[in-house]
Amino acid sequence: MHPTRRGWTVAALAVVLAVLAVVFARPVVLGGAVLVGAWLLTQQYRFLRDLEQTTDTLSIVQSPAQTTVHTESEIPVTLTATRETETALTLEITAGLPVGARTTEPISVTLEPGTERTDRTRTVTWPVAGRHAFDAATVTATDGLFRETITTGPTPTVTVEPPTPRTLHVGEGGDRIAASYGTHGTERSGSGIELAELREYVPGDTGKQIAWKATARYGTPYVREYEAETDRRTLLVVDHRAALGTGARTEAKLDSLREVALSIAGTARRLNDPLGLVTVGDGGITGRTGLASPAVTHGTIRRQLLDLEPTATSEPPATAVSGRDGLSSPPRPADRSPSRIRGQKPNAASPADAQQSFGDLEKGDDAFSRTLRPFYADRQVYREQASKDPLYDAVRTGVTNAQGRLWTVICTDDSRPAELRETVSFARRRGNVMVLLAPTVLYEPGGLADIERAYDRYVSFEEFRRELATFDNVTALEVGPADRLAAILDAGRSTGGRA
Repeated sequence: MHPTRRGWTVAALAVVLAVLAVVFARPVVLGGAVLVGAWLLTQQYRFLRDLEQTTDTLSIVQSPAQTTVHTESEIPVTLTATRETETALTLEITAGLPVGARTTEPISVTLEPGTERTDRTRTVTWPVAGRHAFDAATVTATDGLFRETITTGPTPTVTVEPPTPRTLHVGEGGDRIAASYGTHGTERSGSGIELAELREYVPGDTGKQIAWKATARYGTPYVREYEAETDRRTLLVVDHRAALGTGARTEAKLDSLREVALSIAGTARRLNDPLGLVTVGDGGITGRTGLASPAVTHGTIRRQLLDLEPTATSEPPATAVSGRDGLSSPPRPADRSPSRIRGQKPNAASPADAQQSFGDLEKGDDAFSRTLRPFYADRQVYREQASKDPLYDAVRTGVTNAQGRLWTVICTDDSRPAELRETVSFARRRGNVMVLLAPTVLYEPGGLADIERAYDRYVSFEEFRRELATFDNVTALEVGPADRLAAILDAGRSTGGRA
């Protein structure tokens, strides 16, 4: 308990009166000093009594609207104070916000004498991930002469989770797919646990297949058919080259594709589908986990996906430059130029007879050799480029080392359309392919400043996605921030455009 300024003034008055009484030998003045001192002691006793009663009946609640949030989220926090006993004390109450919380001003309320309840709500931002516990609320009680500060009330906890990409859209042409990523049916009947159909008995069916309840109900033998249990061999190929770093922090292309890849891996684990992973950076393959039971590979693959970061490259990063098709393409490395490759001997990937024919054409100086040489040279350039494309090599390595048919899931962007076409064309030879594409226009900072141009670029992207989807056994889906895509599509509709 501490006297207020007013309390100190009253105490000082009593002391002054006592001094004057002694100096001037005035008993009356001394009596006045005694009366002032006695009154002050009485007020002190009353303050302590009221403080005890108030503490016993005071209820303080600090209520965050949510107990689990993401970093930088804003949630309301309400401070409510209620007292059941009426006293002469004024209570100033301040919420015990955690150090990791941020607000424009403290959350505080005042209970005046005669007031039973009050509350206040403020918006609080949570910039730091972790588990944050409130401190007890601080209560300062005063009657004007004395002041006391105590802490009381419950201390709730708010869990702040690390940032995640914004709401994702995964779909086709602006239409979001409703199914879970990676689910699949068996498409054939046999032994299993999922009922496929109930049909009439035919000669050859075993007694174990007979559905006795249905037989009794219909008066004729019926049997149950179940879906056969099958495994789908899932190979994830995740591109984390420098171009996949485009976008805001925690909302880049790679972050969005990683979220979908994690979901597919989780589905494979739930369905017990064999699962493998190949990751590719600018320098080539950065990690590979062979196909195996998800009980063995899921934990490793999940850690690898969570640890992925865009790789650095000495080449200028590929940017979305709108060309004829509105898509971006990477700069051509110097050592891939036709003038240099044309002077090299064919690589080992070509058949021996083709190598010999090309060598003869290089040496020959007749009209026939001069006519055919450019065609062989162009083909050789193509082979050199295909073998040096990191994504193509990653898919080729993953598919070649696996046995049987695969479901290959390629997570990449639209910055290298030519490479992706060839990669998809190769992968579909070994089974079904799903291409998860991050449109650059949805991630570039400031990409929506010119909304009409952004819509044109999205239309070009959509044409490319549909082109991939026309390949046999290929599904191509767009992956991007739902809010930015909605803004682009709204702009297109307002101008009469159609993706």
